[in-house]
Amino acid sequence: MMYLISGIVFGLSAGLAPGPLLTLVLTETLRHGYKAGIRVSLAPVVTDVPIVACTLFVITRLSVSHPALGLISLCGAVFVTYLGYETFTSREIRISSPDREMQSLRKGILTNMLNPHPYLFWMTVGGPMVVQASSRGNMHVAAFVAGFYAFLIGSKVVLSIFAGRARRLITGKSYRYTMQGLGVIMWIFALILARDALKLFLE
Repeated sequence: MMYLISGIVFGLSAGLAPGPLLTLVLTETLRHGYKAGIRVSLAPVVTDVPIVACTLFVITRLSVSHPALGLISLCGAVFVTYLGYETFTSREIRISSPDREMQSLRKGILTNMLNPHPYLFWMTVGGPMVVQASSRGNMHVAAFVAGFYAFLIGSKVVLSIFAGRARRLITGKSYRYTMQGLGVIMWIFALILARDALKLFLE
């Protein structure tokens, strides 16, 4: 129960914390509907398997590589800058299609892969907790991981559905201003990622 509660708390806080992936969930929902936002929300299911596997390998065998994290963060800053530009220049609500929905998923995967925060979380918090839980049994590990991802993804899905309902109320200039605001937020996150990259390179 302790590991389940820990996973829920960490997952909910990560799912609702402002960041590039959450902002992308909202922008894709406003542009293409809540289904596109849900697809972005599912990105951690794809990206975090190798992240968790590599992290556990690093924790148990190697030391953390700050330059590698710095490079990931720098690439993330570039990609999020591009997403910010795409969001800022969006002019109309687009009806979603299967191709557009798959593009939303790909954007979510790239955003999460190039964001150093999942790596940092699993190296500093999640990984050590999984190692500790494994000494008590596989059920403890499963409880932590299930609680974490259920609330990480679930919170973003719920926000996407709510944003999808609000999408009907946002038209014309209000839609354009909303997307411009979200674009600016994406650029702010790009600057934060670039700052994090600089710090990691200097450590």
